[in-house]
Amino acid sequence: MKVKQSNSRSIVFPLVFSIVAISFSAIFVKWSHAPATILSMYRMGLACLLLAPFAWRKRGDFGKIARTEWYFLIFSGLFLALHYALWFGSLKLTTVASSTIILALQPIIALIGGFFLFKERTTLSRILMMGIAVIGAIMVGWGDFALSQKAITGDFLSFLSVIAVVMYLLIGQRVVKKVSHWIYSFSVFGIAAIFLAFYNLVSGIPLGGYGAREWGIFVLLAVIPNLANVIFNWLLNYVNATTISMSILGEPVGATALSMLFLGETLAGWQIFGGALVLFGVFCFLIQQQRQRPIEQKEAA
Repeated sequence: MKVKQSNSRSIVFPLVFSIVAISFSAIFVKWSHAPATILSMYRMGLACLLLAPFAWRKRGDFGKIARTEWYFLIFSGLFLALHYALWFGSLKLTTVASSTIILALQPIIALIGGFFLFKERTTLSRILMMGIAVIGAIMVGWGDFALSQKAITGDFLSFLSVIAVVMYLLIGQRVVKKVSHWIYSFSVFGIAAIFLAFYNLVSGIPLGGYGAREWGIFVLLAVIPNLANVIFNWLLNYVNATTISMSILGEPVGATALSMLFLGETLAGWQIFGGALVLFGVFCFLIQQQRQRPIEQKEAA
């Protein structure tokens, strides 16, 4: 599978920007009192509306989408809807930091999925850097880990959300190379919103009646974290789902730092050290990925 060429600067800066933007997601969810599936629905629906002008400019690409690709878009939207519904539900039951233990599994699951679906190879050094980052993420989250029934339920929902988002990324890795990332993001966000709206209607969850504060949070979720998702979809032209998942390990560190500022949550010194390990592991992994890309491009040519 061929990938587009891009220099390291054009990839690393968008990744860092996206990690910062997506780190606000957990904060906005914590601020809201709306049900998780309502938050997810309006996040996807409003984001779809915001992308509509960009999709309109690329509207000619819709006619180029084969039936098979539409099936992939539908499944991608379904997995994205599941991811947000499950993860937002998890955040209602746990602290921001505690979710990092489960989220740390994302690059590992993506690595396994990429190997079986795309025969992607990796190196021992990249696996080592991934291990360092995962250990750091566990250190960040372990301080708030609890064994209550409520916490266990939240952890299970978080684990399921990780599987869902990896499936979304793996499908995107295949489709976004054939469809404009604007069309891909617009379509997947809209499909996810439809699935979530259907679930809310069937479950009897009110779609309206939320105050101005909640609508403000809906808009913030649609704009800031979803900007990161659009960038991630674009980056799938250049890197694989494992690299995106590995980069997203920086999200718990950013989210935990923001939770200290906005939610009053605290961290122990060893949790801060764990955050430093995450950033070190992610940075080294991306450097290894960048050095390997010219070799992979040469082999794919």
